[in-house]
Amino acid sequence: MKVLIAGASGLIGSEIRRQLAHTGHEVGILTRPGSHSDSGSTPTWQWQPTTAEIDPEAVEWADAVISLNGTSIAKLPWTKSRRRSILDSRVSSTRTLARAIAASTEPPAAWVSASAVGFYGSRPGERLTEQAASGEGFLAAVTRRWEAATRAAADSTRIAHARTGIVLSTRAALGPLVTLAKFGLAGRLGSGRQHWPWVSLSDEAAAYVHLATESEIAGPANIAAPSGATSEQVTRAVTRALRRPHLLPAPAWTLRMALGTAADDLLLADQHVVPQRLTEDGFVFGDDDLARAVDEAVAARGE
Repeated sequence: MKVLIAGASGLIGSEIRRQLAHTGHEVGILTRPGSHSDSGSTPTWQWQPTTAEIDPEAVEWADAVISLNGTSIAKLPWTKSRRRSILDSRVSSTRTLARAIAASTEPPAAWVSASAVGFYGSRPGERLTEQAASGEGFLAAVTRRWEAATRAAADSTRIAHARTGIVLSTRAALGPLVTLAKFGLAGRLGSGRQHWPWVSLSDEAAAYVHLATESEIAGPANIAAPSGATSEQVTRAVTRALRRPHLLPAPAWTLRMALGTAADDLLLADQHVVPQRLTEDGFVFGDDDLARAVDEAVAARGE
């Protein structure tokens, strides 16, 4: 298959490219004018999502599209302008692709559009399959609009919303935890009992590849390891991997004082997310052991 990727140079996009090439698929890339690209001989087209500009040949070329665009939510604090950037970077790029797919004379058979488990908000005591309604909070509002931005293409292609959990990479969610642990400053965050829906980088990319090239899933698909974990289990796995103590708790009030409402969305949210649709579709998570997944992520960093 010919798979067009928007956001191919990022952490997840790079791993998706690698897995697609390994399984014999052809990869094309959407890139912004002036951006650095290591595409080499890879088919490449330019686009400018903020002004709804895109080379229509890119969409005509593709059998499937994967979109991963969006400003990082990890950059803090969430000022008013930062919140606007988080929302607009997701909605504008998604809407631009949706309109291009809808206008295509030969639209792709599938579009896997990034989303996030933030859709569910914090839901203590609930088991969150894809049938669960959206929750409350900033990230829940962002993901609702993010997914809705695909609507223009709904009659043209199968659209899967990849609701991603916490990707275990030191270049993503594990980075700050590893830094704290190295200095002996890691410990329980809040109660430590809140569920964190984690997924390895390899499984994250593999789920996207499955949804784009093998599946018939339309609508939401949760991407989170079936075994799940609490936040304390994750932070303890990090300190064990680095052979550091797990001693200094950070009460919820101190996290809220330091991070504002971002603490509730990023660190204190309780989300027991279940990847029901993917597992029923035959997708097998290769990394479902938290300790091993964290060990491998830390080892990849060279600690």
